[in-house]
Amino acid sequence: MIDTQEKLFEFLPVVKSAAWIAIDTEADSLHAYPEKVCLIQISTVAGDRLVDPLADINLDPLLDALDAHELIFHAADYDLRLLRKHHEFTPSAIFDTMLAARLLGERQFGLSNLVEKFLGVKLDKGSQKADWARRPLTEKMEIYARNDTHHLKPLADKLKAELVAKNRLAWHQESCARLIADCSKPPRVDEDSIWRIKGSTFLERGALAVLRELWHWREREAIAANRPPFFVLAHETMIAIAVAVSEHKPIEQLIPTRMHPRRKESLSETVRVAQAVPPEKFPQVIRHVSQRPSEAEFRRFREIEKIRDKNAHELAIDPTLIASKATMGDLARDWEKFSPDLMNWQRDLLQAKSAVG
Repeated sequence: MIDTQEKLFEFLPVVKSAAWIAIDTEADSLHAYPEKVCLIQISTVAGDRLVDPLADINLDPLLDALDAHELIFHAADYDLRLLRKHHEFTPSAIFDTMLAARLLGERQFGLSNLVEKFLGVKLDKGSQKADWARRPLTEKMEIYARNDTHHLKPLADKLKAELVAKNRLAWHQESCARLIADCSKPPRVDEDSIWRIKGSTFLERGALAVLRELWHWREREAIAANRPPFFVLAHETMIAIAVAVSEHKPIEQLIPTRMHPRRKESLSETVRVAQAVPPEKFPQVIRHVSQRPSEAEFRRFREIEKIRDKNAHELAIDPTLIASKATMGDLARDWEKFSPDLMNWQRDLLQAKSAVG
């Protein structure tokens, strides 16, 4: 485990001179709040190493060295967002084995599925939900973590060869570049929607006012306890309490019996605060009214869908890789406006748009 500045400096020449680098991360989202990067796994031709971001070390030299390489990931989306959020790191180029598999038409594209199919190796899944913040790591956890990157280079080589054979390597390169760009964007926080959890669309304004206060209370409690919010109070319970309070019904029976007395009192105080919110400051009810497409738009949608599905069938890939239902709806309304949002390879596969107006 690389957990000191001295060990990191000794490792840097390996990274800088590496012909290839495979990388993965482990976080503690199931055990802590907010989540953090707990482990960085790095494989090179020299072997597999584990880097401890929780140790008192400066990772900037390592991240600078990594940026000079195309990094091999599997399912890079979550890793990229974690590294961007917690370490302000965005790689210059990546090869995502999951994206490659999907573009080749693989229906089972989990890492263990692909490693077993293409390399004949069966991976142990036992530590998927482990607490990666614990130290020291168990031997089983270390083996699991190393396996996440150990096989990525040979897997990437096989997938890349098939992408080249099927003339889809450019698709993969563009998809990886789009993924990097999307994950590097700072997340937009809409204060009026962040607390609108599943089930809130059915609530009236009074109940929404209570739910809003409960959500912010739960966030504070989760951060203070360093536990995921659902450990503090479940979504369903928050909805039930919000409805009961708005209808002037008792909530005692809705509160989990194991909740600490201090937290119960804090929850009760939050309810009192919510009850004091004047009606004019209640949140608005958001009703999502879907715009019914015109007959011409509906016809264009079906024609675009027909083109998409025909190409997807011939390529043996998931049709949604070419365009989702929402994307096709946008294209049917205004091709000129929305087609620039497509990647070039997606646009090429739908380019019979001249036939759809």
